[in-house]
Amino acid sequence: MKHLSISYLLLFLFTTGVFSATVDTVNVFSNKMNKNIKTVVVKPQSYGREPSFPVLYLLHGYSDRYDGWVKKVPHIQALSDLYEMIIVCPDGAFGSWYLDSPVDSAFQYETFVSEELISWVDRNYTTIPSREGRAITGLSMGGHGGLYLAFRNQDVFGACGSMSGGVDIRPFPDNWDLAKRLGTQRDYPKRWEENTALGLLHLLTPNALKIIMDCGTEDFFYEVNENLHQELLYRNIPHDYITRPGAHNWQYWDNAVKYQMLFFHEFFRNEKSK
Repeated sequence: MKHLSISYLLLFLFTTGVFSATVDTVNVFSNKMNKNIKTVVVKPQSYGREPSFPVLYLLHGYSDRYDGWVKKVPHIQALSDLYEMIIVCPDGAFGSWYLDSPVDSAFQYETFVSEELISWVDRNYTTIPSREGRAITGLSMGGHGGLYLAFRNQDVFGACGSMSGGVDIRPFPDNWDLAKRLGTQRDYPKRWEENTALGLLHLLTPNALKIIMDCGTEDFFYEVNENLHQELLYRNIPHDYITRPGAHNWQYWDNAVKYQMLFFHEFFRNEKSK
């Protein structure tokens, strides 16, 4: 019943017009890349009335940009209101995969998101500036980023997720600019192993991170998500895993983000009560 209530609450917020989250579009300077990076920040209606707020970093996919989420799934503003959390959507460029490229200095997005952006957000907004107040997730390339960045930066993020994520890049050596970021898999297999979520499970210990994954059964990333799920089970790493009919599209992500934000809300609430 808790999950079913999400749609009713969102419908109530939209039909009554009581939600009033604000959307800021800001420039965040990256010292690592020597450039400004566009970022959307969604603030809940209660912003300013509470001492501090948890933050969800919400990443876009391969061919999208910083404002993709607020334009294509505008109800994330209502979810920001409902769960009283700040949502931050940075620009991840075209095919960054949210990693620090060893071959292209213009693509240093692990450092940007996990260090520079977080530091900027904590300075400019009233946040909970600790891993207990931070979560990260995204779709497709951003789903890879959500897990990859959290697995590698567990001192920064307390919870992470993936929606239709490319959680193992190795089966796709010729796709989505991956070879431009890492070099070819044939020549640099170790790089591909070290820069894919499925290759980082040795960094995890049970209950160190709260993890949620979601992928449609008709998605071309379904098999790699299944593989990651099975590996997490084998390693006794607790996680939530959701599958249902659906493909790699906004219709699926429009629905998936509701469950992910509920998951992160419960994480934040539990951490606050400790």
